[in-house]
Amino acid sequence: MLQYIESNKERFLSELFDLLRIPSISTDKKYKDDVIKAAEFLKNKLSEAGADNAELCATPGYPIVFAEKIIDEKLPTVLVYGHYDVQPADPLSLWTTPPFEPEIREGKIYARGACDDKGQTYMHVKAFETMMKNGTLPCNIKFMLEGEEESGSEHLEGFVTENKDKIAADVILISDTGIIANDVPAITVGLRGMSYMEVEVTGPNRDLHSGLYGGGVPNPINVLTKMIASLTDDEGKITIPGFYEKVEVLSDAQRAELAKAPFDQAFFKSEIGLKDVQGEKGYSTPERVSIRPTLDVNGIWGGYMEEGAKTVIPSKAHAKISMRLVPFQEPEEITEIFTKHFESIAPESVSVKVIPHHGGDPAVIPTDSVAYKAASKAMETTFGKTPVPVRSGGSIPIVAMFKEQLGLDSILMGFGLDSDAIHSPNEHYGVFNFMKGIETIPYFYQYYAEMMKS
Repeated sequence: MLQYIESNKERFLSELFDLLRIPSISTDKKYKDDVIKAAEFLKNKLSEAGADNAELCATPGYPIVFAEKIIDEKLPTVLVYGHYDVQPADPLSLWTTPPFEPEIREGKIYARGACDDKGQTYMHVKAFETMMKNGTLPCNIKFMLEGEEESGSEHLEGFVTENKDKIAADVILISDTGIIANDVPAITVGLRGMSYMEVEVTGPNRDLHSGLYGGGVPNPINVLTKMIASLTDDEGKITIPGFYEKVEVLSDAQRAELAKAPFDQAFFKSEIGLKDVQGEKGYSTPERVSIRPTLDVNGIWGGYMEEGAKTVIPSKAHAKISMRLVPFQEPEEITEIFTKHFESIAPESVSVKVIPHHGGDPAVIPTDSVAYKAASKAMETTFGKTPVPVRSGGSIPIVAMFKEQLGLDSILMGFGLDSDAIHSPNEHYGVFNFMKGIETIPYFYQYYAEMMKS
């Protein structure tokens, strides 16, 4: 099996490059044909690898790529989830090379989607091919790859609820997370949830001359920035009433266990060009980015933004705000209390509109399941070290949805690094990580099948 992987390395990379060249940006309708093209690419590659019933399943949005290989109904079934859509590549000027022209530099594949999630999804396709070509697939496998993850997975839950028999499995395997370092493997056992919205502040009924009106009327940008600034205090706490009411509070013992994961704060700062860190008082940096909730402005705009000067007081100002949630916080409730609070702090001189976008529940994965133990043993086999269980600050809302709708836990066995610049210019994914994933995944199937027998 290892010989097959090594001898086909260049082809695996070439195929991944073909997938990365497709600008499958699900949030922008002008890329609709490209998103569908990426789905068709994966369907064809799964079929070529030996899957049966490879198809595009229609949804009201982009299709779900489904394929399966049932070798024995009595054997356990693994459902592989991944996504083939990617984030927008803006700002293009900050990319060293074009985002959809993949290039390897210093052992890393640079392209939008290289890590999130085309590279990690494609590892599963090639691992499946490897097992099929070598006759080592030990259990049943199904693939469910979506094209709307980066735009909120709006239609995935509907597909899941309507196709429970089709996608029935014993466990879900996902690679959309990472490891601590290339010599420190990890399995993600916790994810934060999400509440995401857009806010709009409106003042005068049109843009006004700042000389004729300045000082006498509300400036929506000034008002919006003050409102946003009031949402957190000087100790990094979120000031929305009721926000922390249901937040999970970890014991000192739990925090000490999480602190065992290696973390180099000096490297953390230097890698992203910071002189110092900041965040909620009383918590370490790893805790702030994993077990504590947050509120961040993801974008803010209004008024004149072109080259040169234009002295106006804008009619409107906008911002996009996301809140990462921890266990027991409910996105719908957080959205509701945010909306109520934001409207309440607006001065009477302006009107405010809050537009909810998407959200998702936090999730915690048990570490005593057969599937977790199989994943741990698989990583130990290929890395030579037992993986560290970690909580991630990121959100994969479908994990909680799978648990609710299917009653299944997900195994989050990813191979990316925090430094891979996902969602940012110059996103990249190590060739080592891509190939290590293809090598490790078959061991998961082997150990999972063996452990389920015993």
